[in-house]
Amino acid sequence: RIVVAHLGAGASLCAVSGGRSVDTTMGFTPLEGVVMATRSGTVDPAIPLWLQETAGIDAAEVHDGLEHRSGLAGLSDGFAADGDIRTVRLAADRGSSSARLALDVLGWSVRRGIGSMAASLDGVDVVVFTGGVGEHDADLRAEVCDGLSYLGVRLDPEANAATHSDAVVSTGDAAAAVVVVTAAEDRQIAREAGALLRHRVSTWPTIHSPNS
Repeated sequence: RIVVAHLGAGASLCAVSGGRSVDTTMGFTPLEGVVMATRSGTVDPAIPLWLQETAGIDAAEVHDGLEHRSGLAGLSDGFAADGDIRTVRLAADRGSSSARLALDVLGWSVRRGIGSMAASLDGVDVVVFTGGVGEHDADLRAEVCDGLSYLGVRLDPEANAATHSDAVVSTGDAAAAVVVVTAAEDRQIAREAGALLRHRVSTWPTIHSPNS
């Protein structure tokens, strides 16, 4: 029972049971789920309607706001227009309350998402952090795991602080392991594309005519 937290500019969580995905935080579009760099994550569906009907904002502008001006970018009050967590964390370290709020909301959002994925799995054996942020932001990993002790998660502070690639960062006695895994989507896409092409070639009918 694995919960994968893929955290980057885009972010999603996935519940994996026996090697098969059984749940995810994303929905019809990538807007649903956890807070992201510029995407809102899940919001009350009445909010876009209210903005259109009451505030007079048209659908295109609402969509642009939810897609490109929300998330860390919106919550940090303009400190990072692209939602880069490094910029937001630097602003928070310098005393910005809005940047601190953005980081707190992100940590809460991921923590809540892990809880919901664990509910789909009836528990969790492994929590995986991956993606650009998941691999390199040790502070976020600590902030997320700090509220997951009820799932048996216990982070090793020293291992977590020292890790930016494949490693176990939980304590030895933790009931649920926490690991950092280097994302390699390009390799996985290449493997699956190659397998599909090999299957298609193997099932092509024999061509007898040069004009076929």
